Amino acid sequence: MKNQLLYLILLLLPATALSQKYTADWESINSRPVPEWFSDVKFGIFIHWGVYSVPAWAPADADIGVYAKYAEWYWYRTMNTNDKAGQLFREHHNQMYGEDFLYQEFAPMFKAEYFEPTQWAELFKKAGARYVVLTSKHHEGFTLWPSAQSWNWNSVDIGPKRDLCGDLTDAVKAAGLHMGFYYSLYEWYNPLYRSNLDKYVDDHMIPQLKDLVTRYKPDLVWTDGEWDHPSEKWKSTEFLAWLYNESPVKETVTVNDRWGKETRSVHGGFYTTEYDMVHDGTGISNPDHPWEECRGIGTSFGYNRIETPAHYMSSEALIHLLVDKVAAGGNLLLDIGPTADGRIPEIQQQRLLDIGKWLEVNGDAIYGTRKWEGAAGSQSPDFVRFTRKGNDLYVICKQFPEKPILVKGISKPGKVSLLGHQGAVKSSASRGGLTINPPAITPASSPCDHAWVFKVENAF
Repeated sequence: MKNQLLYLILLLLPATALSQKYTADWESINSRPVPEWFSDVKFGIFIHWGVYSVPAWAPADADIGVYAKYAEWYWYRTMNTNDKAGQLFREHHNQMYGEDFLYQEFAPMFKAEYFEPTQWAELFKKAGARYVVLTSKHHEGFTLWPSAQSWNWNSVDIGPKRDLCGDLTDAVKAAGLHMGFYYSLYEWYNPLYRSNLDKYVDDHMIPQLKDLVTRYKPDLVWTDGEWDHPSEKWKSTEFLAWLYNESPVKETVTVNDRWGKETRSVHGGFYTTEYDMVHDGTGISNPDHPWEECRGIGTSFGYNRIETPAHYMSSEALIHLLVDKVAAGGNLLLDIGPTADGRIPEIQQQRLLDIGKWLEVNGDAIYGTRKWEGAAGSQSPDFVRFTRKGNDLYVICKQFPEKPILVKGISKPGKVSLLGHQGAVKSSASRGGLTINPPAITPASSPCDHAWVFKVENAF
């Protein structure tokens, strides 16, 4: 009789209740591994694009701190003039547009008329990126898809008059890249957010997030704007339980760690740094956990039209940045800021293409690799970094070595080669370690610029 009753109860339970693998608490949510694909791809493109791309301005040379130079914060800064940054933004706005010009008046000017998603996706692929993250909604609340919760404040109702999220998703996936979305939990001036947080979360934020996931099936959900409230108020674990149990991407999706003011480097999926910072601190708490550094090529994420080449990192510096982050076990999500008419500035394109050219030769030392735990004891020069893939070790030199390199901890390696170079590389090994003798190369015979990679086969 008891067995029959149990069988009847199981029959009456909804199928979803029987398949709930993750529950709405951090212990359960954190138990879900970050999908392996994320740790393999290493290099992604971040895109900050919205109404803020119209004024496209921030005081790039002012002594106001990293975060205050973000052009995508234009609306907030012009409305908050109690600090130096806000005063500079407001002075610029008044001079260019007049005191009575409202931020909302920029929206019809955000037209994206030259936006060619296929060209963007081709550029990202040539850059060697393996994933893309687009700002579906920044803190201004303007969505780049026809969100029912953002009526007349989205890219279909006003401005471009097209589904920017959908168009780019199709192009990126067709190019064979992973597609993801940035989504801001909070909105600066949404009346509902400012008056009734619970109703905002239940009737606006959660429906938007579920709509975004259901419509476009992203591989990555990258949240932000979480710092005003703890994750409990955002109902973050409830959403993540749905994402991991019921959503159409439950098996493949990954998320970041920005789900409440207490969650960075503690809860969620992969951990994040921003210009090497976590909030106002430096670095992450656990570098062995999957993590990602995000930053702009210059001083801003959104396009800042007053930035000059002096504000942009050089191609060499960007390649070295990628090497440093990957060798430390992380990913690099490098941001571009398109213009309001849908163009990617030429200097940003050039930087991406230079990275791609380097990856064509040296990608084997980046994609699918992991941090080498023996790097700290290698006693190699300061310009040397290491990655590992299976039994192979990659010795990445950020300047071409002028004398032999000693790598301690490697005593019985196989063949040593210089990626992209056809000639032999001499080496010797003993209990003291592996000594690599760099070959003689000229500018004409150098396989690449900026960083050179020696592959040590069967090093482990």
